[in-house]
Amino acid sequence: MNRKSLISIGDFSKEEILHVLETAKEFEQNRSQKILDGKVIACIFFEPSTRTRLSFETAVNRLGAKVIGFSDATNTSVSKGETLKDTIKMVSNYVDMIIMRHPLEGSSRYASEVASVPVVNAGDGANQHPSQTLLDLYSIQKTQGTLENLTINMVGDLKYGRTTHSLLQAMSHFNPSFIFTAPDELKMPAEYKDFLTEKGIGFTETTSLEEHLDDCDILYMTRVQQERFTDPMEYEKVKDVYRLEASMLGNVKKNMKILHPLPRVGEIDQDVDDTPYAYYFKQAENGLYVRMAIIAYLLGYR
Repeated sequence: MNRKSLISIGDFSKEEILHVLETAKEFEQNRSQKILDGKVIACIFFEPSTRTRLSFETAVNRLGAKVIGFSDATNTSVSKGETLKDTIKMVSNYVDMIIMRHPLEGSSRYASEVASVPVVNAGDGANQHPSQTLLDLYSIQKTQGTLENLTINMVGDLKYGRTTHSLLQAMSHFNPSFIFTAPDELKMPAEYKDFLTEKGIGFTETTSLEEHLDDCDILYMTRVQQERFTDPMEYEKVKDVYRLEASMLGNVKKNMKILHPLPRVGEIDQDVDDTPYAYYFKQAENGLYVRMAIIAYLLGYR
């Protein structure tokens, strides 16, 4: 069996990324392809999720496989003190693949090292969320007609936002430029800026949402994640720092699209939903086709 896992977007080469995106197009045209009949896939979520869990489970079902797992670790032996290692080894005995979300950074990488089957990281703390990144790339490609030479404005929680970290690394294959819009408390970590500098990729930093709205092809909004803050007062200081409203979009590029990994809280006003720039709900739908492509690829069927 192919034992390749997807833990970080860096686990896929540029060619593999493009292959997954091309396969996702096929699945969008034909949502139900029972190529994994007889397979069993575990979705084990140690942290709450709506879109990621449901789209992965739907992807498994549409591919013809069966789903087992849990969405609440308190109902498992973890609540009795079972270690992550033992949980993963046990689940590996029953399934052909493990899809896992966990609040601890590095947990998915560790799981892939002890599992006997491929592991897909469905989010590990503030670290990586590679399937989200691939659906973001698919959405960008669909709306812009290319991934090359685009300007991406990332807004909000760039410190803890695992989706921005993964997307930044993936887009580095395609000669982008970046705008980082965040308060000082939530700036893009130095390691990711160093990564861009080493690759000769330009970026601009600002604290003003309005300053660069008209300069970007993709406006990538994120929520301030309360669950990542250990100090409630620090969260209160920054939770409402940005709010995008339809009235702010008068001079943006015609091709500009607004993405958001969702859920949104207050950072995008509902009046934006009716503009031609809003793409975040379609973006979430795209997750189904991309996750079908990821599963099929890692199990050697596409």
